[in-house]
Amino acid sequence: MTASVPNLNTEELRMYAKMLRLSNLRANCSDIIHRAQIDKPTYLELITTILKDELNTRQKNDLLRRMRQAKLPKNCDLDHFDFNHSAGITKSQLHQMRELVWLDQMYNVIFMGPSGTGKTFMTAGLIRDAVMKGYRALFMTMESLVNILRMKDVSSSAMNAYNSILKCNLLGIDDIMLMPMKKEEAVAFFNMVNNLHEKTSIIITTNKAPTEWVEILQDEVLAAALLDRLLYRCDVVKLTGTSYRMENRSGFLTMEKEERL
Repeated sequence: MTASVPNLNTEELRMYAKMLRLSNLRANCSDIIHRAQIDKPTYLELITTILKDELNTRQKNDLLRRMRQAKLPKNCDLDHFDFNHSAGITKSQLHQMRELVWLDQMYNVIFMGPSGTGKTFMTAGLIRDAVMKGYRALFMTMESLVNILRMKDVSSSAMNAYNSILKCNLLGIDDIMLMPMKKEEAVAFFNMVNNLHEKTSIIITTNKAPTEWVEILQDEVLAAALLDRLLYRCDVVKLTGTSYRMENRSGFLTMEKEERL
């Protein structure tokens, strides 16, 4: 006669599962035992199922963790990219970029163009694609990156964030060269790019042409050295078109009819 579930020492099983970090078995051991009593699998089938479910759970949790670490904006699925509001990249080119072969080859990408033409959306979307395929990828604004570079030598959290950048496979930097940079910030940014050179792929969005970077960095030699590393293996995508945000803007106020006299 088969023992019933209450007679089994499930608490001991949960303890072992916790010690071995088998989170799925720990959370669902009663259900797993109950299902096995009904389906009556062989020992080999039962063990295989338990390990397979555990692996699936770990992969799902790992994906969720990397998605959180990527710090992506909402709604950045490139399946929904609207080509009607952006010119400068074709569907076939975007499809080629989404295959991420260039990422394994350590190429960089620069999206250049006015606001609202899809630079940020495509960068975040490619970061999302990379995370979905198992890469470590990060998305951040130039402002947040500069704050990390400024504080990394005095703040442990900033240093941890900086080390995460150095370990990632793909880094997306939004709105680079939007604001003037102090000399020490520009040097720190160059040093980071130099450390990532030919180790990590970088995607940059900017509305400034590379020739204008000298004015932002206030150092011609530093700008040339930075561009030399970024453009060495790089595709520059120049986007044009109307602003998606302006053409699809909305408000929250309800327009009331004018009162009659």
